[in-house]
Amino acid sequence: MKRREAVRSIALTTGGLLALPAWANRWRPGSAQTVAPFLGASQEEVLAEMVETLIPATEIPGAKTLGVHQFVQKMVADCYEPAVRETLKAGLNTTDAIAQEDFGRAFPTCTTDQRLAILQKLESSPDAARKDFYSLFKLLAIQGYTTSEYVMTNFYKYKMIPGHFYGCVPAPVANR
Repeated sequence: MKRREAVRSIALTTGGLLALPAWANRWRPGSAQTVAPFLGASQEEVLAEMVETLIPATEIPGAKTLGVHQFVQKMVADCYEPAVRETLKAGLNTTDAIAQEDFGRAFPTCTTDQRLAILQKLESSPDAARKDFYSLFKLLAIQGYTTSEYVMTNFYKYKMIPGHFYGCVPAPVANR
């Protein structure tokens, strides 16, 4: 590697590392909102209830409380191609249609056992589109939950900057 390339690489790396803490400290649940949501209100409600069914609230908050449905929507809007957005929309509509067909009510108004039955039906469906939708949904829901601020700070004990410096700790005196 030539010296100019090495200096340029070091400068870019250093700049990136200096900017990272400032960017990460501004990451809040409000910043996860999409500028133009691509899901309708009913689809977003179905998605919220799906994540809550997958990871329900117990003595710890569930996925809906932690805003995992917003994370799923933001990830699909920002990180996936438009075909995946359409897959998510179609899958949410299919989920609601299955609820109407099997139980005569919308997915958000179904009981927990009915919702679980619908999710199991999606997972074991022979239709590839349904399986793809369910796999995407489940992957993003688990990722959103396990990387949420609540889980990272309360279970993983994650610290943005590890190895905190305690400058006022008394030092022991050496015995001679």
